[in-house]
Amino acid sequence: SAPNTRQVATIAEEVEERIKAAGGGGPIRTEGTDDNRWILLDYGDVVVHVFLQEVREFYELERLWSDVPRENFEETG
Repeated sequence: SAPNTRQVATIAEEVEERIKAAGGGGPIRTEGTDDNRWILLDYGDVVVHVFLQEVREFYELERLWSDVPRENFEETG
């Protein structure tokens, strides 16, 4: 999440760039770039949500998925 819409857009762009740099393709579907309050990047097996902080707090997706095991990813190279 980010405190303003410009940073939300920048985070989403960076995610796309890093996935492409790692040899992945672009997202199957992208939503939310019209207002940059909640951008969703759907890569099929992985869905990335980038929130404006107030939107993240409002929807509380972490609460909805609280019973799902969490995976930690470490950046390589």
